[in-house]
Amino acid sequence: MTRDFRPRRLLRGPHLQTLLASVGPRRADVAQRSRRVLGASSDLVLECGNDVRLLAHHSGHGDGERDLVVLLHGWEGSANSQYLLSSAANLFEQGYDVVRLNLRDHGPTHDLNHELFHSCRIDEVVGATADIAQRIPHRRLLFLGYSLGGNFALRVALRAPGRGIRLDAVAAICPVVDPEQTMGQLESGSFIYRRYFIYKWARSLRLKEAAWPGVFDFSRILANPSLESMTRDLVDTFTDFPTVEDYLRGYALVGDVLARLTVPSLIVAANDDPIISIDGFSRLARPGPLVVDAQPFGGHCGFLESLYGPSWADRRLADWFAERP
Repeated sequence: MTRDFRPRRLLRGPHLQTLLASVGPRRADVAQRSRRVLGASSDLVLECGNDVRLLAHHSGHGDGERDLVVLLHGWEGSANSQYLLSSAANLFEQGYDVVRLNLRDHGPTHDLNHELFHSCRIDEVVGATADIAQRIPHRRLLFLGYSLGGNFALRVALRAPGRGIRLDAVAAICPVVDPEQTMGQLESGSFIYRRYFIYKWARSLRLKEAAWPGVFDFSRILANPSLESMTRDLVDTFTDFPTVEDYLRGYALVGDVLARLTVPSLIVAANDDPIISIDGFSRLARPGPLVVDAQPFGGHCGFLESLYGPSWADRRLADWFAERP
C-alpha cells in the first residue's frame, strides 16, 4: 500500500510539481524508463462508431493474456506526454499490457476526423474502449486518465456497463470535475498556465486548418485569443450547444453525475492543484465504488518525490489496480 504523498521540502511547491512533471531534467529520466514500453509499441486505428477513428499505441508483452490498462492524456497533451509515458513505463515494467490513447485532434491525428474535438465527445472514447476490449485479448480491462483524460475516464466508467464493456477498475489523476470553475481558475490564476494552454490550443487549431484545406478558418478566433473567448467562439461556431455554459455543464462531474457509478474508481487530487480547484471534489456524489484520495501536495498531475523514477501517483494507481479483484 502506497503511503501518503510527502515530497521533500524543495519539491513541495505546487507550480514546481506541476511544471517538473512535463519539463526539465525529468524528461531524460522518462525517456530512459519508457524505452521498453515504446519499443514494444504498435499503432492501432480504432473504430469508434459513426465513422470516427482514434489513434492508439498498444504495447504488449506478447506472451498471452495479461491485465490491460488504457491510458488517456489531458487536454492538449498526447499519448507521448511525459506524465503518461511515466505511468505507462511503470505499469509495463510491472507486467501490464498498455494502450496509450489519443483524443481526437491530439497528437498527430488532426486529419483522422473532420469535426473538431470538444470535451463532450464521450461517445467516441467509449467506442474506442469497446474496440480495444474486443481486439486485444486481456484478463482485466483497466482505465487511467490524467486531468481532462481523468474526466473522460470517469465518464467511460459510467457508460461502460450500458455498452456491454466489462471495465474492471478506473483511476483518474487530478480530473476536471467542474469545467466552469476550471476555466475561471485558468483565466484568473497564473499567466503561465493560461499562456501555455492558449499556445497549445492555437497550434492545434492551425494544424486542423492545415489538415483540412479550405474547410476551417480560425483567423478571427485566434486574432486576440483568451481561453474564454476561444471557448465561446468555437462553441458558438462548431457545436450545437446553445450557450458555452451548456457546453461546460455537458462534461461536468459535480452534483449527482457520478451517483450511478458501479465500476471501482479512484480519484487522486491535490489540495494545492493550481489548475483544478479542490473545492469541486466536495460536490461530487460519493457512491460506494468511488474513492477520493485528496493529498495536501502534488500540484497538477505532479506528485513527484524525486526527479527520477516513477512518481508517487504512478505507484499509487498501480497499487489501486493490483488491489482490485
